[in-house]
Amino acid sequence: MGQKSHPFGLRLGITEAHRSRWYAPKALYGELLVEDQQIRKYLDHRLNRRPPNAAVSDIHIERTREELKVIVKTARPGLVIGPKGAEVDRITEELGLRTGRKVAISIIEIKQPDMDAQLVAESISEALMKRASFRRIVKMRAEQVRQAGAKGVKIQISGRLGGAEMSRRLDVRLGALPLSTLQANIDYGFAEAVTTYGVIGCKAWIYKGLYEEGQSDETDSRAAGGRAPARGRR
Repeated sequence: MGQKSHPFGLRLGITEAHRSRWYAPKALYGELLVEDQQIRKYLDHRLNRRPPNAAVSDIHIERTREELKVIVKTARPGLVIGPKGAEVDRITEELGLRTGRKVAISIIEIKQPDMDAQLVAESISEALMKRASFRRIVKMRAEQVRQAGAKGVKIQISGRLGGAEMSRRLDVRLGALPLSTLQANIDYGFAEAVTTYGVIGCKAWIYKGLYEEGQSDETDSRAAGGRAPARGRR
């Protein structure tokens, strides 16, 4: 058996905030959980899988008794908002019809897309679907992440690389990557490239430094309902 743990699950409640934040009685819990998944699937399909790509990396959901609040983290807020706010109004209306609740959408801009692991993984999967050289694209993206200011990066792709008969794995590592250190600010992203010869998985880890060094963006963390970890916590 493998001894790996999920990078997000390992840090959940310590340095990472839950992506769904609400309380419900036992009878309603399952229904709301499925509704959250459907909201994420709908927004991902609408904003990320159809051109123009809005580069949405994360979706947080908060619920009160009266309101459903959806927080969208995107590198291209203009595409989510649309001309004069038309697109975000349309999405709000459609989510309201789907859920039967009052919906509010907040948008947080990702100022450095090269420092967001999910967007890095998505960009690699898009390049692989366009038949780009897998070795070149992985190495190039890793170097771009380092140039953007990351202290360490690891990118791994796995599957029938280049259409080979047997699946294999390729990874590129640059800099430090303390995966077992809970105080380390490590961002993780996963995407799939659906090619003619099979599905290729793309994973990205980005090490931004220790939280106590002020590397985390606490403004974004608070806006997304997160909390900054206590100093010195290990």
